[in-house]
Amino acid sequence: MSASGGTKAILAALTANAGIAAAKFTGFLFTGSSSMLAESVHSLADTSNQGLLLLGQKTSQRKPTEEHPFGYGRDRFFYSFVVALLLFSLGSVFALYEGIHKIQHPEPLTSVWVAVLILLVAIGLESYSFVTAIKESRTIKGKLTWWQFVRQAKTPELPVVLLEDLGALIGLVLALCGVGLTALTGNPVWDGVGTACIGALLGVIAIVLIVETKSLLIGEGANREVLAAIVGELERGSVQKVIHIRSQYLGPEELLVAAKIGMTPAMSVAEVAAEIDEAEARVRAKVPEARLIYLEPDLERTLTR
Repeated sequence: MSASGGTKAILAALTANAGIAAAKFTGFLFTGSSSMLAESVHSLADTSNQGLLLLGQKTSQRKPTEEHPFGYGRDRFFYSFVVALLLFSLGSVFALYEGIHKIQHPEPLTSVWVAVLILLVAIGLESYSFVTAIKESRTIKGKLTWWQFVRQAKTPELPVVLLEDLGALIGLVLALCGVGLTALTGNPVWDGVGTACIGALLGVIAIVLIVETKSLLIGEGANREVLAAIVGELERGSVQKVIHIRSQYLGPEELLVAAKIGMTPAMSVAEVAAEIDEAEARVRAKVPEARLIYLEPDLERTLTR
């Protein structure tokens, strides 16, 4: 996926969340529902998050400098990590606080059907955003399960948008249940319970995103299948064996590969250089994201004690 990968999903989420946030806040003003207020803050946070993801995509395209010779590809990891933190702080913590407050000090709701109508419209808009994210993700998910995709994807924006949209949809259902039970029973405590459940849900999603984006931010290497493909391409021709190999993603589409390779003895310097060039070409043809490759020729030695 290119540097603009997932942009369609991000823009769809940005548009949907901006409209939903305005509608929910209007609903809160009419009803006084804490669930609606929590969902308003949630959607406002999501809207800001999409803007940060777009910013990360933009800044990651800057050219390498003397201070950052490997470029700025990790900006996308950084901004995705910030998004996860904001989802936790602005979404989860606020909703938990508001929910607990309304459980301890319940307040009656007004114009309940306004809230129900707004929540139903929001579910429709959020579903559009979620479906768009699913379609975008399928182009790179392959045979992975959705959980494996979230855990293993090196493109951070799509897992973030997917989990945000999923959390938003479930949160809307919880808000609808809280408002609906309050209307049916006349007990406003249910509105606070729905709000607290939204906060707990957002907390779980935020923690998952924090863990996964932190792993990318501090440096992840290629998985076993990719490493096996790289080693398979290297161990051809005059390369007898890959003695050891290290890899790290400098960005979603840029993999650094460093390896010590055992060469056929008695080769000239020119022959070694030509063989290294051929080996690098083979690896890049097989694994296009392996853009930076550093190979150190050596002779395999049997260590004795």
